[in-house]
Amino acid sequence: MTPVSIPSPPLDWEVLFQVGGFKVHAYALAILVGIFVALWVTRRRWVARGGDIEAMEEIAVWAIPFGIVGGRIYHVVSTPGPYFGHGGHPLDAFKIWDGGLGIWGAVAIGALGAYFGARRANVSFPAFMDAVAPGVLIAQAIGRLGNYFNQELFGAPTTMPWGLQINAASPTFPNAYAPGTLFQPTFLYELLWNLAGAALLIYLDRRFKFRFGRMFWLYVMVYTSGRLWIEMLRIDTAVHVYGVRINVWVAIVVLLLGVIMFLVLGRRHRGETDEFPARGLPPRVVGEVATGTSAAAPDVGATGGRKPRKSGSAAETQTPAETAAKKP
Repeated sequence: MTPVSIPSPPLDWEVLFQVGGFKVHAYALAILVGIFVALWVTRRRWVARGGDIEAMEEIAVWAIPFGIVGGRIYHVVSTPGPYFGHGGHPLDAFKIWDGGLGIWGAVAIGALGAYFGARRANVSFPAFMDAVAPGVLIAQAIGRLGNYFNQELFGAPTTMPWGLQINAASPTFPNAYAPGTLFQPTFLYELLWNLAGAALLIYLDRRFKFRFGRMFWLYVMVYTSGRLWIEMLRIDTAVHVYGVRINVWVAIVVLLLGVIMFLVLGRRHRGETDEFPARGLPPRVVGEVATGTSAAAPDVGATGGRKPRKSGSAAETQTPAETAAKKP
């Protein structure tokens, strides 16, 4: 039987095209496409929860650059050799278009940016993170295509029919192996895992309606449980702690954190309803608004929790009888 394998893209496909002195790299394009798809998915979920589109856009303005910077910082810290090791160039740490983003830093620092954005937009931060969770997984899946075009972050040699070809002339080809060796396509494993995980999150959200940040921590559990076994297959250069890749340790710690937070939030909000999560209203206030028992309940109109703008003078809000009574 003729062996089957996944061909590697030509080395010159790493740069898709060039406009003047500006090069458009496949890796950067994959990241951008992933971001736009994540925004589209999040927009649909956010609006379905009663969220304000303007508020979501304001949060995205903070979260996206924070996430990119955080991802790059984590990558450089966890893989310092190409930048600060022998023959490395520190300035290359700023060349994000050449590849190299650590999802741990991207999610952590991106979440920090989303928190600042949610505060400025006056909406619920946990509600936004619940809305964005499936979209983040889809963005991560698309981003892994950048690893394929860069011929990087592959796994150990394999004889399986879906082995990945790596060009022997590529700087990422391990010198310890003969040309023609096939490797585990870890980019494909994670791509498929993330897409399946996103579908699972959407299904569970429709069935159980996880709120108060629980959907986000469920995303954390789904991603880290997959990243844990996929990371163990990889053979690229990485910092090791007690003989284990640092990303394996991070995946274990974050997975445990995800389980703990999911359970804690479930106990804390047991029996509570969250009809207006995107507007940040606590369940007690939601019930009062629904029953009309509270005269001091805040406005929850289409502004998504924001104070309504004044549209005119006090006279414009008076009834005709009140206006006539005040006339001399």
